[in-house]
Parts: sequence; C-alpha cells; structure tokens
Amino acid sequence: MGLAKPLSLLQLSSRAVVSCLHLSSPSDSSRGDLSVGASLADSCRESEMLSQDARLRHLHRYRRRLLVALLSHRTLLAVLWTVLFSAVVVWQSGAVGRLGLLRRRAPPPRPCPRLRPTVFNLSDFGGVGDGVTLNTQAFEKAVEAIMEFGGSGGGQLNVPPGMWLTGPFNLTSHMTLFLAEGAVIMGIEDDKHWTLMPPLPSYGQGRELKGPRYGSLIHGQNLRDVERKANKSLKKKEFLCAYGLLTNVDKEEKKQIKLSYFRYNGTINGQGQTWWKRFRQGLLEHTRGPLVQLMWSRDIVISNITLQDSPFWTLHPYDCRNVTISNVTIMAPLYDAPNTDGIDPDSCEDMVIENSYISVGDDGIAIKSGWDQYGIAYGRPSTNILVKNVVLRSKMSAGVSIGSEMSGGISNITFENVLVWDSRRGVRIKTAPGRGGYIHNISYSNLTFSNLSVGIMIKTDYNEHPDDGFDPKAIPTIRNLTFRGVYGHSVRIPVQIQGSKEILVRGISFQDMQVGLSYKKKRTFRCSYVEGYVVGPIFPAPCDNLDRYDENGRLVKRSIIQQNVTDTDYDI
Repeated sequence: MGLAKPLSLLQLSSRAVVSCLHLSSPSDSSRGDLSVGASLADSCRESEMLSQDARLRHLHRYRRRLLVALLSHRTLLAVLWTVLFSAVVVWQSGAVGRLGLLRRRAPPPRPCPRLRPTVFNLSDFGGVGDGVTLNTQAFEKAVEAIMEFGGSGGGQLNVPPGMWLTGPFNLTSHMTLFLAEGAVIMGIEDDKHWTLMPPLPSYGQGRELKGPRYGSLIHGQNLRDVERKANKSLKKKEFLCAYGLLTNVDKEEKKQIKLSYFRYNGTINGQGQTWWKRFRQGLLEHTRGPLVQLMWSRDIVISNITLQDSPFWTLHPYDCRNVTISNVTIMAPLYDAPNTDGIDPDSCEDMVIENSYISVGDDGIAIKSGWDQYGIAYGRPSTNILVKNVVLRSKMSAGVSIGSEMSGGISNITFENVLVWDSRRGVRIKTAPGRGGYIHNISYSNLTFSNLSVGIMIKTDYNEHPDDGFDPKAIPTIRNLTFRGVYGHSVRIPVQIQGSKEILVRGISFQDMQVGLSYKKKRTFRCSYVEGYVVGPIFPAPCDNLDRYDENGRLVKRSIIQQNVTDTDYDI
C-alpha cells in the first residue's frame, strides 16, 4: 500500500503536463490570440511546478517512512544480537546456571578421606576460616577432644577450605590433621602468641641468640608405639595431611593413602615476612621458630603438602627415626628470607626425602647433628638418609648441604637424581675446627647443575660457634665422598674443595662428570689438602691432587700431593 499511492500521483502529474503542452501547441495559435496562449503556458508552467513540489514532498515522506522502517529493523536486530551475545558471555562465566537459563552442575568438592573412626571439623570448635579470626583455641580444643579417643583408634580433624589464622599449637597422638584442598593454615605474625621453648640439647642455646627459642607453628614430640585392643602392635600416629603431613603410619595405611589421596594439597603458611624484617633489624630477643618441628618421634611420613614462608627453618625433624618426606613443595623468597632452609634432618636416622620441589632463601636440604661441644655431648648422629628425585633452588646458599652443625656425626648419606638450578651452589659440605664429629660415606649420583656459581664445594673453615666453650682441638674428619654422574651447564666453578692442614679431605672420587662452564678461568677444578682419585675422563680436567685411573681401573697418573691451592679471587 505504501508504493501504490506514489505511483498514482506520478501518473496524474504526467497527464497534467501533457494537457498543458497540448493547449500551448502551435496548432492552436491560428486565432492570433497570443496573449491567451501565453497565459495558458504560464498556467501550465505553474501547474507543472506545483506537481513537481507535490512529487518531491511525497518522495521525502516515502524516504522517511522507509528509513524509519529500516531503522526499526536494525534496532531490533541490534537488540537481539546484544541479548544473544550477553547470553553467551553469561553462559561462559557460569552465571547462566544461576539465572536458570542453562543449568550446569558444578563438580562436587572432593570429600576428605576418613582416616580415623572419629572425625571432627575445625568449625565444630568455633574455627572461622576468614583469614582474620584467630583459631588457636579452636585447634587446641579440637586436639583436646581427640585425646579422648586415643584408646579407640584416635580422631581426625578436618580443616576445610579457607584461611585459618592461628598461633602455635601442639599435636597429640592418634590424631589426623587433614587439610582439605584450598585450606591454608596461617601463622600469626605477632611474636607474643609464639611459645618460648628451651634450647635444643645438642645446640646449647638458640641458634641465633642465647637463651630460649621460639617454638614451631606446628609441633609434636615424644611419639612412641602403643598397643591396640586387639593386642596387635600399632605405631603411634600423628598426621598432618594436605592430603598431608603424616607421622607414624602403618605400612598398609601408608600404601592406601599414597594411592587414594595424592590429589590433595593444602598449605601451611608461616607468614615469615615480619620475622625476617625484625631479624635483619636486630629487634628479636630470641631465635626464630621453625614452621613444623617434630622431635623424638618415630615412623613419620610427611607427604603431599605445601610449606611456605617459614619464619626460620621450614621443616625440622629432630632426633627422629624412620622418616619419609615425599611430594612436598617448600617455598620462600630467594632473597631477604634469612635461614629459611627447606628440610633440616637433625640427628635423624633411617630417612627418605623424595619427589619434592624446594625453592628457599637458604639451603634447600641441610643435614645436621648438633653444634660444637653440645652436639658432641648429645652424641646423636644423622645416618642412613636417602635423598632422591628432588629439584632445588637457592640463590643464597646451596641446593643440598651437610653441616655446618655436624658435631654428632653424619654418615651413610645418599643423594640420587638431584637437580639444582639457578642457584649459588649445588652441593656443599661445611665444617670447622671445634665441631668435632665426622662426615663419612657420602654418595652423590646423577647430579644435574644449571646456572650455578659453584657446583661442588667443601669448606672447612665455617667458623660459627655457639659460645667460647668450644674446643678448638675437636677436629672433624671428612672421608669417603663419591661423585658419580655429575652433569650440567653454565657453571662458573664446577669444583671447589677447600681442605686444610687440620681437616684433610680423604677418599674423594669422581667418575662420569661433564659440566659446561660459564666462566673461563685457569683453574675451574680447584683443590687444597685433598686425597682421592678420578676414574675415566671427566670435564673439566681434575686438579693434580687426585690420582687418575682409566675405566678399567688402571692407574694413569699419580697425584701431586704438594699441589694445594688456597687462594680465591672471588666470592663463592
């Protein structure tokens, strides 16, 4: 209908034009009345002009209607497009289900495994995981409640997802502390909430300051075997799980947990930033406390957990037996986080550390056994320890260390499949006159170094002593160190062995070593007061202090014992 009307108007206008032309044609001028013809012509011209104005007005009205129609369609299309696009965005963000347009079921949270007959939740004791509420009393009440079930299989405390601020608390026997996925236990930064404890007997005083020391955020000690009602021997159990830190687990339970609950990974965060700052400023009156410390305990398993930002040493098993640490992640800043060692086995026996990643502000793993005269008197060595399949990073110290506190003796230690990257040192042994004790039978195999200042370092003048009561005549011995399969690239000094007249490094050996250099020096394999040998070709070429044998065990070159290089021209 909108197009019919304009067409009829155009037809009428054309007819009017024809009529006017007909009236003004020459055939009608025979009358000689030119004035009449002129007036008719003028009339036709006026009529033609009026008809043209009418046509233009109609065309404008038609165009406006057409434009309005088109604009209305465009608006409708734009609205529909906006709605559809918004729906897609909302659906992608998961909000469509909430709006009821398209319901998607979120996967249910993984339930905490039931590892004890009785199970509690931290919120049952007033715990609030908002990162602000202090939950120390909630943890203490939960531990007290679990103590009541010690004779009936113990109890399990589940820590749900959330940020659980707390001061230090102790564990109890027959307890499972299970951190759900997304659960973070946070140590309070105010040192007024941290318990003071006596110095470790093998240290005589706090490691940093004389007198008592701060205890750990999570602490356990004196765990022993107990009897079950069925008269079967059952190891005393104390679990920290995330799936967790587990201590004292039977073999069958250990197997079940490893197979079933490896997916869980909660976190214990010491919030050490305030501690580090106050230590650097000299504002602390006592030695900082570890993040987790277990003392005088047996049959310990620590597995599948993240430990982060400890005030001091992160994980400190002290005088423990039968310890397994597996699948742990330990993190602290590489700089300005002093003494945040990753794992420090101290006077421990029969221990495995495996399948873990450690990146911290001091030694990644440091094996210890007491400090000077106090460690000698305590007399508990670290022995029979296996470290395998670990990745370590330390800008300030070393990936794996022995000492310097080794006065109780360290022996029968094996390192296998160790990667140290982007660090100051890869392997370090450190001791000094006055330590006493021994470092014997240490084996390193399949070491990989990447971007290090020093690959292997032995230092015998690490002179830190607890007090003036140490005996300078208590000389440690270093003997039987084996390095087999040492590889790497971008290492400035692959080997730096610094023995001394008092502390001679004896029985050291190297085989299958290929380490690429990042800094061309005359001596990249440096030795002093060392006795040992090399089997087969190695790179870089060994120092002259070592005998050289071929792959068949035949002597190729005798050592030059008098060759003792002690100068160093850079800080390593």
